[in-house]
Amino acid sequence: INPDEAYRLRITPDSILIEATTEKGIYWARQTLAQIVESSDGNSVPALEITDWPAFRIRGFMHDVGRSYISVDEIKKHIRLLSKFKINVFHWHLTENQGWRLESNVFPQLNDPVHYERHHAQYYTVAQAHEIAEYCRQHNMLLIPEIDMPGHSAAFVRAIGHDMQSPEGMKVLKRLMEEICTEVFPDAPWIHIGTDEVQFTNPSFVPEMVAHVRGLGKKVISWNPGWAYRSGEIDATQLWSYRGKAQPGIPAIDSRFHYINHFDAFGDIVALYNSRIADAEKGSDDIAGGIVAVWNDRLLPNDEQIVLQNNFYPSMLAFAERTWCGGGSEYFDKNGTILPTDENDAVFNGFVDFEKRMLWHKKHTFTDEPFAYVKQTNVKWRITDAFPNDGDLLKSFPPETGIDDTYEYNGIGYGSHN
Repeated sequence: INPDEAYRLRITPDSILIEATTEKGIYWARQTLAQIVESSDGNSVPALEITDWPAFRIRGFMHDVGRSYISVDEIKKHIRLLSKFKINVFHWHLTENQGWRLESNVFPQLNDPVHYERHHAQYYTVAQAHEIAEYCRQHNMLLIPEIDMPGHSAAFVRAIGHDMQSPEGMKVLKRLMEEICTEVFPDAPWIHIGTDEVQFTNPSFVPEMVAHVRGLGKKVISWNPGWAYRSGEIDATQLWSYRGKAQPGIPAIDSRFHYINHFDAFGDIVALYNSRIADAEKGSDDIAGGIVAVWNDRLLPNDEQIVLQNNFYPSMLAFAERTWCGGGSEYFDKNGTILPTDENDAVFNGFVDFEKRMLWHKKHTFTDEPFAYVKQTNVKWRITDAFPNDGDLLKSFPPETGIDDTYEYNGIGYGSHN
């Protein structure tokens, strides 16, 4: 499985040997070796032999910069830090109703401040796009730029004056995709074209755009649900809703339940760590892997708050381990965001082990970075049944004066559980 990323690392008393069939494998071996050195006593490293490879070939993160601009330096930092944990895809969601975040020299009106609803005229220049693409290459990371079409395109309509599905809009969009594919991202093998959350008024739009982008030498990804493809009509789909299903003959990227913009720092991470990717033990021709998405529906004041309030780094470490190792105990359909209460449970102990290693990285790898996680597996919660406040927030109930197994309120019994 995934031999292009496999490696063998051998440490003996007098040498360190790395073996791999590609530069990708060499890069991942170096990341493993760096972690071994960083976690050693500073004087020696253990003799060992590791043969390793990923369970899934797509292990990524997505930033929605269309809604909220994120600085180039911040994006590069995420690429650099996450590549240490073998995350290998950066999905760059560049366009939204709120703004067109990519410079166009052919249609400069797209970047006019009047056509933005958020972060006016904050966009990435062609030179900055080249810089990030090169930075991804240096860190063994595949860049997938996304130009969402024909939905989520209000910024395009404001600037161009035509709906994307109209003949005039399609003409502009095709020329724009030529610029993006040949001048902005000439070396990117994939382009994501969106197609989600939109009413299709032109049945020719999606087939024509897929053919056009393919004709420019790119493979095409589309959201699912979105346009209804058959095998051969698209190169990969990205599942974003529980309604999205993997299809035979079309590689699927799982982002169902992988949105972390819930502002739940201690819930999402448990589900991400314990849940299988696409409900599969390991990848296959049809199951490529997964991508964690940060959707900036809520406007936050700066880059730091986007990282902090979305619990970005802890969630990505959980996802990095699951996508590399495979397996998992469920698919968001059993305990979900809740850890088992039995301390002898294998699922509980697996998360305890992960938490210990994650907190080590919080201290050593993510020093001074916004990392919204503290140890929680030692915390015991006791949850009471719901008491009826009848809309009166000033009412007081028995647990406020003392903790017990059972309570009585207005002649009715209420229980509690661990």
